Amino acid sequence: MNPDQQTSILIESLVDLLEKGNAHASFEDAVADMPLDQLTVTPSDLPYNIWQLAEHIRIAQWDIVEFCNNPSHVSPKWPDEYWVDGAATVSEETWHASLAQIRKDRGRFVALIKDPQTDLFTRLPQGSGQTILKEALLIADHNAYHIGEIIVIRRLLGTWRS
Repeated sequence: MNPDQQTSILIESLVDLLEKGNAHASFEDAVADMPLDQLTVTPSDLPYNIWQLAEHIRIAQWDIVEFCNNPSHVSPKWPDEYWVDGAATVSEETWHASLAQIRKDRGRFVALIKDPQTDLFTRLPQGSGQTILKEALLIADHNAYHIGEIIVIRRLLGTWRS
């Protein structure tokens, strides 16, 4: 197998990991048919609710995509600006806008890794050793972790369909 074929297989695998979830539920599966009145319910002994987790995914993924695309990007302040207030009221419009932004930013990142001009292995000049490959794995890993938390909360709230 030549290096171009290897890179093509790697890109295809990364896209599957980012979009489909593979061994676990996708983000779309985790939030499908989520009752709006349950978004800000925080189960006993947990520090967050589904709204906070979805927004955290949105903010962190946006930050990573911006970091990869914009050498002058300034990340939000950790941890304060990566988490939203859990007591906020969330409208259907706000919820769907957040979900749309998550999909849009994921799509922007997928386009970046599919771009023939993108070198997955070169260290980003604005970073401290990051590569596009490393950031792809970071997005997939981070999102998978929080997707699992969303599903656990949905189980606790009785809103998860088996």
